[in-house]
Amino acid sequence: MPNLVGISGAKRNACVAVAVDGHIRAACEQERLTRVRAVGLQPGRLPTEAVHQVLALAERGQQHVTGYVIAEPNVQLPEDVPTVVVDHHQAHAATSFLTSSFERAAVLVCDSHADRELSVWSAVGTALREQWSWSRAFATLYSQCAELFQGGDGQEHRLEALAHLGRGERAEELRNDFRYVDGTLQVDAAWRADIDRMIQRDRRPNGQATDAASAVQRRIGELLLELVADIRRSLGHDTLCVGGGLFYNTYFTTLIRASGIFDHVFVPINPGNAGLAVGAPLMVAGRDGYARVSQNVSPFLGPEYDSNAIKAELDGCKLSYAFLKENDVINATVEALSRGQLVGWFQGRMEWGHRSLGHRSILADPTSPYVLDNLNSFLRKRERWRSFGVSVCGEDVDDYFWAPASSPWMQYEYSPRDPEQLRHVMPPGASSIRVQTVTSESRMFWKLHQGMEQATGNGVLVNTSFNSFREPIVCSPRDAVRVFYGTGLDMLVLGGFVLRK
Repeated sequence: MPNLVGISGAKRNACVAVAVDGHIRAACEQERLTRVRAVGLQPGRLPTEAVHQVLALAERGQQHVTGYVIAEPNVQLPEDVPTVVVDHHQAHAATSFLTSSFERAAVLVCDSHADRELSVWSAVGTALREQWSWSRAFATLYSQCAELFQGGDGQEHRLEALAHLGRGERAEELRNDFRYVDGTLQVDAAWRADIDRMIQRDRRPNGQATDAASAVQRRIGELLLELVADIRRSLGHDTLCVGGGLFYNTYFTTLIRASGIFDHVFVPINPGNAGLAVGAPLMVAGRDGYARVSQNVSPFLGPEYDSNAIKAELDGCKLSYAFLKENDVINATVEALSRGQLVGWFQGRMEWGHRSLGHRSILADPTSPYVLDNLNSFLRKRERWRSFGVSVCGEDVDDYFWAPASSPWMQYEYSPRDPEQLRHVMPPGASSIRVQTVTSESRMFWKLHQGMEQATGNGVLVNTSFNSFREPIVCSPRDAVRVFYGTGLDMLVLGGFVLRK
């Protein structure tokens, strides 16, 4: 039985996953354990903390590892460990396809990489066959556009947030700057100057060029759809899986899904380089004849802490708390949220992806008048116009949103049926919001939404990552307690334990 450990994140967001007999048993980012945000790999060393954690969760030791699988050429592991090197783009394709439930699909990878930046694959069973590739593509272009908006660190996310507030009506002005011609992306030499002029004309009193940002994003999205249509015509599959860093952007994933070009679209839990830790070992396992995963890989593959472990931590810190039955926990949380309070929510196995999905989350009532100020100003310490995602039970999503598909790891944006209901959590100018559709897999979280709807008539919750300013998502009860007392959170729920300030 092969025990394959995937390791990824050479420059940032190091992640480790273990596949036993072709099935992912555990996954965890190194930052969650070391508490150093976005930490990458160190040359010549294993990310020891994450390796030990995932092997323990899979009930394996390092002596059981048959191979460490990497998919980035600049990853350097110790010379004495058995290493398997696979192609970077093929591993992205594997992350996207082999973690889905589909038996055949077209796969599109858009990721900045020295070898190539875009690749298209035909996938059947465990086989991935590359059809064509581009040396220059959308991911690098989007990053270069983001630089013009002076976003600094995390500039792509800032451009996406700015574009969310604009109308995109000026995209036509970029028609000659970016074009899709005969199956290739063409970029005019004067594009930077043209966008810079758009930005200068569009400056608002707050200094933000939202219409220029949305025009840039819309134009790139238009070209992306032309490519997607070509993929459908060329390969004939009715399903598209996407991977690579470009598809962190939920505008693009939603655009592809809503276009209807493909009948089915799949976005992996983590489409970026951290996700390679999952896809690379699955690809090797499939290549060696082991059956592929027959259903979606769970986003909840990190550490878990039982009541005894949580109690020991709280008692060791000499904290006062209440230990409640499940229904009482739900009722207490609903009451706090209904009063406009911020709640830290800590349940079950930690998410391994880049978004909190109800196991390590900060929650709020989206109808609270000051929810954006409380989260942006006092918790995240960022601009007041930045938006947050929300969560809702999957079976109830159509009651609140125009929803093109399920979105279990917040991979799509929806437009609210009643914008007035969510006006306090949607910044002025925004017409859609990132949504997580909660399933019964997260039983307590699902019950919380049901309880909120019964008590208030609104089953939607603001759901953002459980972390403080410039820190990774919390992993352990100790992390949660420290963030609780170091931020403006009002209540902390750890399993059945409830703490208040």
